[in-house]
Amino acid sequence: MVTENAASSGAADSQEGGRPPPLPPRPSQTPGNDSTNSMMERPNLQSKPTTAISSMNIQTLSFPDGSRGTFSTGSDTTNTGGTEQASTSTSTRTTNDLGFNPIRNEIDESMSIMSLAPTMRPPGDLESLLVGDMSKRSPAWTLLRSQSAAVQPFETIRVEDSAVLTDFSREFDDIPDESEKDWSDEDRLKLWKSKLKHFMILSSAGKPIYSRHGDLGLINSSMGVVQTIISFYEGAKNPLLGFTAGSTRFVVVTEGPLYFVAISRLGESDSQLRAQLDALYMQILSTLTLPTLTNIFANRPSTDLRKPLQGTESLLSSLADSFTRGSPSALLGALECLRLRKSHRHAINNAFLRTRTEKLLYGLIVAGGKLVSVIRPRRHSLHPSDLQLIFNMLFESGGIKAGGGENWIPLCLPAFNNRGYLYMYVSFLDVEPESERDTSAASEEIAIILISPDKESFFALQQMRDDVVAELKKRGHIDIIKTAAQQGRPKMNDIAPGAHISHFLFKSRANVQFCMPSLLPTFSSLISHRRLMSLYHNLHSTIHAKHTHVKVLHCVGEDTTSLAWITPIFEFYCVAGPNASRTVITQGANKIIQWAKREEERLFIIGGGVF
Repeated sequence: MVTENAASSGAADSQEGGRPPPLPPRPSQTPGNDSTNSMMERPNLQSKPTTAISSMNIQTLSFPDGSRGTFSTGSDTTNTGGTEQASTSTSTRTTNDLGFNPIRNEIDESMSIMSLAPTMRPPGDLESLLVGDMSKRSPAWTLLRSQSAAVQPFETIRVEDSAVLTDFSREFDDIPDESEKDWSDEDRLKLWKSKLKHFMILSSAGKPIYSRHGDLGLINSSMGVVQTIISFYEGAKNPLLGFTAGSTRFVVVTEGPLYFVAISRLGESDSQLRAQLDALYMQILSTLTLPTLTNIFANRPSTDLRKPLQGTESLLSSLADSFTRGSPSALLGALECLRLRKSHRHAINNAFLRTRTEKLLYGLIVAGGKLVSVIRPRRHSLHPSDLQLIFNMLFESGGIKAGGGENWIPLCLPAFNNRGYLYMYVSFLDVEPESERDTSAASEEIAIILISPDKESFFALQQMRDDVVAELKKRGHIDIIKTAAQQGRPKMNDIAPGAHISHFLFKSRANVQFCMPSLLPTFSSLISHRRLMSLYHNLHSTIHAKHTHVKVLHCVGEDTTSLAWITPIFEFYCVAGPNASRTVITQGANKIIQWAKREEERLFIIGGGVF
């Protein structure tokens, strides 16, 4: 009270004299403070400015579901000033009594700014903005780093993402036809709509030609709607290329008198779906040739093309199913070769060339759908799309193998010449009867394919086949091919030990060939393989998008980390678990590319045998 009265009288005098009043004394300088003033004492501060900083310990927990959390823990800090120690105020003791553990004022003054945001990156990303190096890692970081590779791609998937492929294992089941009385038309139509991908072929007159799912009686009305929509846009001189309905993408390709329609819910781009429709068109041309197809519709536009194509539905369906399952060969537009030593492949080519007949145009040896050897004229080469048609006919549809050891097939190779036929002699080595054949050995079957422009050359090609087989058996090359086919694709641990990459695709752009590791065990199931191919489709469409200039694409998702890298020499796509950082996946990619460069002459056929 004495202090307040003195201040009041001083203020009155100063107002009379025109001078400002004096400031009141600080509470700490006033003698005789009571308990109320003691609560307002300022704590002892450091006596001089300092730039001292101290780091916080970041603890990280890894949970069983793959998620992680980070939190900070306080550490004991010594006084850098020597003997002086900050005193604890009454308020601090009070908060301690309440169960709190406040940070001391010395720590608060010298605390550095830390990033406490949860991150999915490995050690090295959580650092102070002021501290340049945090070389000492906590035990939690060490444990997390050892567990980062254990989380495989697609182990943690959102419910909405997994629901799309829930019934994918039944995607290829046939829809019951009208003869089965237990199924009503509504049930059959509902089952047809549940399919994730459809391919339709119809004529410009609206005649149905082919549908992958359902008989033509079931979907005849749907094809009529599609034909009406396409014709409307053509009448407006604005051809329909595609449209979206909900999560479903419709893509239309017009080839002369034929309409090709792809309906997909698998997230593929328009260019990828068009490439698949083009392959179906090539399959039709391989049966009819372009002049025949043109003449049919020139004379009668309403012709039913199902009769000329009768017997080839299995070829179209096997090709369509390979697109639905996910085909790396179709995605990259390249072929996969059997891995062999350069000397062995060179010896096989020489045996092929020594036994060549004058009527031969192309000669191929194929094992389990992978190209072993090829001989060709100097100025001609086989296009990958033509080889894909041949492989689909031999190894996917099953019709050729069921016919026995030898087959003579007239065939049009559209990329070589879509106006005429070539004649293909096919012989499977050591073919067992269909009832005794082991399905697991299908990937090891060896076929010799001889192609000639002369339709009277069957016996000449048959004799060449006998000579080639005798030469290869004499030198032990047949056993070498069988052993390489049985070994299959190399495993990731053999390619790049220690790399945290689960799978990759490597394409040699000059050779138009690709290689990849084994799908076992992570991607061996139908659904996991489809998820992997969907990821590759997304990477491929993004990095090859029109007007894009991206050469390296790094994607981080909740369930995977992926990388796409294209150069004039190669294309590279890889996938790793969600915990892989950019540094880790880049180091793994470099190891794989170095391996592919070292093994180039084993992985790819460079040139082949030329005559």
